[in-house]
Amino acid sequence: MPRRLPDILPIEWPENAPAPPSATDAAIDRAIALIRSGGLVAIPTETVYGLATDALDSESVDRIFRAKGRPATNPLIVHVADQAMARSLAANWPPTAEAIASHFWPGPVTVVVPKHRDVPDIVTAGGSTVALRCPAHRLTRRLIERSGYPLAAPSANRSEALSPTRAAHVLESLGDRVDLILDGGPCPHGIESTVVDCTTSPPRILRPGPIGRAALEAVIGGLVAVESVDSAPASTEPARTPGSHARHYAPRTPLELAADAPTQVAELLRKGKRIGWLTLRPTDPAVRRLAGSHDLVVVPMPDDPTAFAAAIYATLHALDQRDLDRIICDMPPATEPWHALHDRLSRAAASG
Repeated sequence: MPRRLPDILPIEWPENAPAPPSATDAAIDRAIALIRSGGLVAIPTETVYGLATDALDSESVDRIFRAKGRPATNPLIVHVADQAMARSLAANWPPTAEAIASHFWPGPVTVVVPKHRDVPDIVTAGGSTVALRCPAHRLTRRLIERSGYPLAAPSANRSEALSPTRAAHVLESLGDRVDLILDGGPCPHGIESTVVDCTTSPPRILRPGPIGRAALEAVIGGLVAVESVDSAPASTEPARTPGSHARHYAPRTPLELAADAPTQVAELLRKGKRIGWLTLRPTDPAVRRLAGSHDLVVVPMPDDPTAFAAAIYATLHALDQRDLDRIICDMPPATEPWHALHDRLSRAAASG
């Protein structure tokens, strides 16, 4: 007998209200009951939607891996309510982690620290470190606080696929593999958290994200190294962080980053291909000349990296519904504020 699709429960909490509405608290209570029984609940965060369960229950965590089709070598980020919960999951708490958490939590940055023995090996892909984050979404923190559980919560989508920034994306990707979806609206940052390895000297950014290198160095008071996008682990080796495999964040439609997008788009159109084009230069004459082509969907993208990040996954989800042969994306500027977007788009464009 097939499983039924999950309910999608809207959750709201007006900024000026000291407590959420009763309907929202009832939705949180239902989510807690499911998590306590080993269920999987899709939760909103400020980055992307996560697929959450009790991080300390190996069997529940195994359900995440099976639901996503996620390789066992890819560790999970554990979401916590505060620093005290984070410290309880760490064998020790490095000064770098203290500085980052004190300044940026709640927020879109994850610290990698030595793991406590209570953290199941399945969470860390058998590694000796654990990735911890305190999300800025206050409803999700309320869920963690009231459940009393740290939540393992990777992105709520099939492995390697586009990350979800709306509840509808979760339903489209996971269907009946998730037990409940809490709909908190669009995720404001739109890309995954920055991940910083706090066990090395200097600390190392394993995955770039909304918190950039300069901001981290200002808080840490020293240099921060950056892992190369080309340093993906072998598929059989445990990764230090989620999102480090060569192919990730990918739409179903083949994606290509183009330094000379007008030439590439024109060539594909001559071959009779149906193209979606994400362009940073919609007023460029070369773009305007091609914009009226029958088989071309031109999507102007923000030239600000923060706004681009907030829109990119939702835009790619929409283009995936258009039965296109290819998605072309203008190469973003080669500057530090665009580093995280280079990372996501390069992995999304990698061959499967």
